Amino acid sequence: MIGPVILATGGTGGHMFPAEALGAALMSRGRTVVLLTDRRGLAFGRAHAAFWSDVEMYAVRSATPAGHGVCGLLASAFETARGTVEALRLLRRLAPAAVVGFGGYPSLPTMIAAACRRMPTVIHEQNAVLGRVNRLLARWMSAVALAHLNTKGVPRSIARKVTLTGNPVRASIRLLRESAYPHLDPTTPLRLLVTGGSQGAAVFSTVVPAAIASLPGTIKRRLSVVQQCRSEDLDAVAAQYRASGVVAELAPFFPDLPRRLGEAHLVITRGGASSVGELACAGRPAIIVPLPSATDDHQTQNARALVEAGGALLCSQSQFTLAKLGSTFIELFGDPARLVNMAGRARTHGITDAESRLADLVERLLTPSSPSRTPIRERAA
Repeated sequence: MIGPVILATGGTGGHMFPAEALGAALMSRGRTVVLLTDRRGLAFGRAHAAFWSDVEMYAVRSATPAGHGVCGLLASAFETARGTVEALRLLRRLAPAAVVGFGGYPSLPTMIAAACRRMPTVIHEQNAVLGRVNRLLARWMSAVALAHLNTKGVPRSIARKVTLTGNPVRASIRLLRESAYPHLDPTTPLRLLVTGGSQGAAVFSTVVPAAIASLPGTIKRRLSVVQQCRSEDLDAVAAQYRASGVVAELAPFFPDLPRRLGEAHLVITRGGASSVGELACAGRPAIIVPLPSATDDHQTQNARALVEAGGALLCSQSQFTLAKLGSTFIELFGDPARLVNMAGRARTHGITDAESRLADLVERLLTPSSPSRTPIRERAA
């Protein structure tokens, strides 16, 4: 009997959501999947996605290098080595058919162990810049899957291993592709969704309520805000919206975020790969504010293609001010046709069958006699 496909991921939604999408695609084809992540990933999966309740899951030790000090690097290397030993034991027992890594340091021990055991391996890069972990692993992997055609940092030496798959999105988001942009006329509510990753974004808690407070009453009376905030910011942000007379629903995490996205007329978000991919799939206009501390400024690169397609506006955090956001709100909410146009342009961006393409790639590794894949540049044409 053929073994399971192991999914090795970092512990955040940006890694877990694409893994969930691939896992669902493989299970629909009769495959079994197993998740190897860290304790944070286990907690995220159990709390936020019913999908993982039906999947065998294990935590493997890992560590992110703490700064650049020698002691931090040594401690990280030691913990990664311990995790690799744990992963080797699990791989020996689970006897997987293939191992797929989605980046993040928690995936590193499992992918090292799989390479050591010479198993079929795939790494998937969600961002427009090859991440550090995937950069370390790429030359040792059987295949490398990319979400973006012109991903930066991909060594020329691995070009023959590369396949363009796009970024898989969850089934609940894919359903939004068939839904129309919410009706918008002078009498309907203006629905604003503000998200900042799984932990919220402090800058959004500061700037967005203040910018909304500065708007004309004709706009404020129609606004309905759903905003993700850090727990420590909830009370202060709620007080600001009450003072402005704006209806707002606040929480550190919304388990029904796909539904909220489907209802939104405008989204404010970071430039994480999953966030950008979900905006494109759902066809929702957005203001994207990349995280300035993101490695290699990859969030700006993630957003660039969607912005160039006309589906989003890009705003650096240094320019994300009360005055700038207030004027942008007035421009967009005062021009419903522009929002509708942005929604349509967002929907035309990206690859719509990414989870199937990635599942196909995995299955080709399980049946190496299958015809070779279409070269990446031809597929993108």
